[in-house]
Amino acid sequence: MSANVRARRPPSPIPSQPPRSQRFPTLTHSRSDADERRTLASKGYIPGRKPHPSGGVYVTSAEWKLLILITLIAVGIRLFRLSQPNSVVFDEVHFGKFASKYIKSQYFVDVHPPLAKLLITLAGFVFGYDGNFDFKDIGKVYERVPYIAMRLVPAILGVATVPLSYLTLRALDCRATTSVLAALFITFENGLITQSRHILLDSPLIFFTALTVFFWVGFCNEDKQQPFSDHWWLWLTLTGLSLGAVVSCKWVGLFTIATVGFSTVYQLWLLLGDMRVSARLFFRHFMARALCLILVPALFYMFMFWIHFAILSGSGDGDGFMSSEFQHTLRGRGMADTYADVAIGSVVTIRHVNTQGGYLHSHPHNYPTGSQQQQVTLYPHRDSNNDWRILNATTDGSEPQDWATLPLTYVAPGMRIKLRHAATDKALHSHDFRPPVSDVDFQNEVSAYGVPGYSGDMNDDWIFEIYEGSKKDPQSKRRLRTLRTHFRLRHALTGCYLFSHKVKLPDWAYEQQEVTCNKNAVLANSLWYVETADNVLLPPDAAKVNYRRPGFLSKFLELQQVMWTTNAGLTDRHTFDSRPDAWPRLRRGINFWVKDHKQIYLLGNPMVWWLSTAAVFSYIVVRGLLILRAKRGCKDFENTKVVKYDTLCGFLFLGWSLHYFPFFLMSRQLFLHHYFPALYFAILLSCGVFDLVTSTLRPRIRLQIAAVLVIIAIWNFIYLSPLAYGLPWTKAKCQNARWLKTWDFSCNDFYDSYDQYKGIDYTPQPSQIVPTPHGRGAVVVEGPVPIVSVDPNTLGKAEPGHDVFAENPHPDVKSDPAVEPVQYDPVVSDVKEISSNQPLVIPKQALPLNRLRRSKKPLLLQH
Repeated sequence: MSANVRARRPPSPIPSQPPRSQRFPTLTHSRSDADERRTLASKGYIPGRKPHPSGGVYVTSAEWKLLILITLIAVGIRLFRLSQPNSVVFDEVHFGKFASKYIKSQYFVDVHPPLAKLLITLAGFVFGYDGNFDFKDIGKVYERVPYIAMRLVPAILGVATVPLSYLTLRALDCRATTSVLAALFITFENGLITQSRHILLDSPLIFFTALTVFFWVGFCNEDKQQPFSDHWWLWLTLTGLSLGAVVSCKWVGLFTIATVGFSTVYQLWLLLGDMRVSARLFFRHFMARALCLILVPALFYMFMFWIHFAILSGSGDGDGFMSSEFQHTLRGRGMADTYADVAIGSVVTIRHVNTQGGYLHSHPHNYPTGSQQQQVTLYPHRDSNNDWRILNATTDGSEPQDWATLPLTYVAPGMRIKLRHAATDKALHSHDFRPPVSDVDFQNEVSAYGVPGYSGDMNDDWIFEIYEGSKKDPQSKRRLRTLRTHFRLRHALTGCYLFSHKVKLPDWAYEQQEVTCNKNAVLANSLWYVETADNVLLPPDAAKVNYRRPGFLSKFLELQQVMWTTNAGLTDRHTFDSRPDAWPRLRRGINFWVKDHKQIYLLGNPMVWWLSTAAVFSYIVVRGLLILRAKRGCKDFENTKVVKYDTLCGFLFLGWSLHYFPFFLMSRQLFLHHYFPALYFAILLSCGVFDLVTSTLRPRIRLQIAAVLVIIAIWNFIYLSPLAYGLPWTKAKCQNARWLKTWDFSCNDFYDSYDQYKGIDYTPQPSQIVPTPHGRGAVVVEGPVPIVSVDPNTLGKAEPGHDVFAENPHPDVKSDPAVEPVQYDPVVSDVKEISSNQPLVIPKQALPLNRLRRSKKPLLLQH
């Protein structure tokens, strides 16, 4: 299915007049029959005037005036009260924070490509934002932040989607009435309005999706008339650039690429079967599409990441996700050259090969269970507590104290060694105790054990094993070499291997990664390497090494892998998540913001939503009937009208399917806003069905039917507008608007009457916050509320291994053990500490108790 069939087949050319194109003759007014003259007249052509080429898209001057009027209406709808609320809403927590990091050049990792974030950052930068607002909590009032300018970017792109829908349907040869209907449906679609009024990425995504579809339809029309003309190349190149832009906003843009890709394959298939097209001409068509629809989008996408890397040149909280080589390119993370050889007595830092390469680490805090000896963890930042001295271990467990006076002895395979923690003078130790989190028989606890002057015992001994070395350094396969040798450490007594994985330890270990001794160790998680080495026995001119500085392509590919892995890990359930089967039915929305007895709740326009869903299923049914009739010998597909609407609706249905069904294959968290690109195609499809159903009616009747549909859509929009704009509402009206039981916006947050909203001076009060996860809703409640105390001991532990974006404001400095770290986790819905003297407060319905993070502070549960 593709948009490459014109509305009406042009008449055959006069034999004595060869056509201009090898495949498609050019229609002229003098050779058209009465039907064609009426068609030309309906498009604004008059006798004696040269008709406009039918390629691309053509609208009359009257239509432009109408389109400008509709666009102005969309401007008013999108920009109305854009400054309200004047506090952080929904995922502005994340994308506003990312803008701050761009301005400060602090490296971060996000699961989405950079284009939309860069546009928002540009608006903030132009209007003087200095990046010092932390966007920490939903409901936090903006201070010295040009948030209106930043919100204006998605709002303007949301407005621009409206005329694009009109022009797309006109290019698909739908009537002006039908195109107006689509534009007004998108103008008054509550969900699209809500999403485009905040610092979010979905509005740019939908805009570039619509822009791509428009350019592609225009190219298909040009391709029918005169291939390889200047306009033909322009439409095709613009399509490729738009494809690059849509996938540079979100990876959902890959579905748009698939839509254009399937349509391209269908075009090439038809060309392959056209005997008038030579092999050379077919090759030209193929190469032109490959160049503009594959190479151009890929280069655009990579260019966005080049800008991304150029801006984020400094170290930030995203360093831990990247390889050591990548981190070495960041300002503040560079490493001085270090000795290449590692010998007995060397002070080394040891890094894990897998799990973002954390450092083997210990600190003067003990395990609360098991042996209760000193903790050993994996820590992602540089710290003096990462330093270990390599010592020789003899068979009787004693160690020589005069290693500095002995000859230089390199660490070789099979050598029995000890690792002494430089800061606390304790040895890396393992014994028959279960780890605190991975409490299984095949894993043992790893601790730091001993006192100064104590030589240790046999449980401190490890056997050094080389797994692989560098091809560029043959010696790295024969002895331990810094950065070049990947090795394993086998416990001398139990035979288990030093091991780490993505499981996080609880708060008492600062949520650092767990280190164990694993008897069934996965190879990748038991490999280590030495990052730095220093030894007084080595001469100053000894060979030194450093990380290889990766080029752009290496950094680009590594970041794509990190984004993919992180995105796939967003599998936790959330209060406002939903599955794809619920989206076409509009079963539920997303709570964006609650404050001052008002609420912003993402919910679509029911009339527009359900009408588009009905159109999708109507197309499926009618297409199935046509196929069955064709099997019985009916000639439906020889009818010009059937071919036109089957092609038009088929292309839009293809776009809807490719933007909808892939979500059924995803196990990650999903929300209603993931359906918006598919919704755009569904709205256009509903208008295409309208164009077909009303094709036999008189224009006035068609216009009246369209007017009724628009009036119903506007009524739905107005009725639910308090949820889109955060306007005052009453509990009674809210309850009446809950047409489905699954619409879970909170009516109890509104006043009983509008009079209660008058004359009230809302003074800032401490917010009671549940932070939003990445792409989720959250609740902020102001002022006093009824509360019930909850014993923190009854709450479950936080789920380990998912705190992938936890921030440390001082990444190279360990937290004071007397102060519990406060971290924001966008993946796990944990409770946020508000201040040192305030309890934690959460709405009772916000999230299950087993998702709350342990805290020594009292917890308060809102009724």
